[in-house]
Amino acid sequence: MRFINPKTDYAFKKIFGSTQSKDILISFLNAILYQEKETIVDLEILNPYSPGESFGLKDSYLDVKAKLDNNTTVLIEMQVLNKYAFDKRVMYNAAKSYANQLDSGDRYFLLEPVIALTIIDFILFDNSPAIINSFLFQEETLKFVYSHEIKLVFVELPKFNKTLNELEHLSDKWLFFLKNAPKLKEKPEDMQTIPALNHALEIANYATLNRDELEEMRKRTIWLTDQEGASLYAREKGLEEGLQQGLQQGKIELILTLLTQKLGEIPLETRQKIPNLSIKKIDELTGAIFTINTLEDLENMLS
Repeated sequence: MRFINPKTDYAFKKIFGSTQSKDILISFLNAILYQEKETIVDLEILNPYSPGESFGLKDSYLDVKAKLDNNTTVLIEMQVLNKYAFDKRVMYNAAKSYANQLDSGDRYFLLEPVIALTIIDFILFDNSPAIINSFLFQEETLKFVYSHEIKLVFVELPKFNKTLNELEHLSDKWLFFLKNAPKLKEKPEDMQTIPALNHALEIANYATLNRDELEEMRKRTIWLTDQEGASLYAREKGLEEGLQQGLQQGKIELILTLLTQKLGEIPLETRQKIPNLSIKKIDELTGAIFTINTLEDLENMLS
């Protein structure tokens, strides 16, 4: 038995955002947002899953939107790649969803709460050991809450490291499913006893997908792998270039120190020429440092 990866957009929407996913989403949200209390009894999935052939940059994150039975709107997305200004986009989407509840002329008292639940496959908060971090508007010094109307909740999957035998709570089991479903060879017994989790595993079973769905999953997985590879290459390339720049800067500082010790104070105009030299010229200057005995020698070398 094989299971699709819930961290790909196609799979995430199929499992949590389809017309048959209401029980799954209720269980998941109660576990993650409400400490496993059965706070949510019913909800409406506002953007039911529908397969599509086109995808691009937006598919680096995943969206499901639901209206709870207490009129709270919940935006659920999984961010698998750490994109530039990601934090601003999370706040923008939450604020936009909150403001867009009103039509022109509507009264502010009609506004209902919005929760932005963001599941991320990278570490965002190095200063917090918690897997789930929640944020509200609060007073800066005394920390009392100003409003519960907009709430941001982040789940950092890399911080979750429990094994199958260590799962205690329903939230543990949902996080394990999100992070490890593709590694499972069969449905774990503990998860089969929970109807919503068992349902999620049934939907995630490769055997239930038709040919078109399998092809779409294959394309999405390849695209995501390519994006992760490109991100890793850019990061490694940046580190390599930064290291080279650091080495060159170190050479320049060493050259100036040695020249100052040997010749005394170097005129500003002459000092400013050295950082602008090519790598080859800096290497030549380093090799000739002990043959330079006067400022005239240095000027000749630089020219």
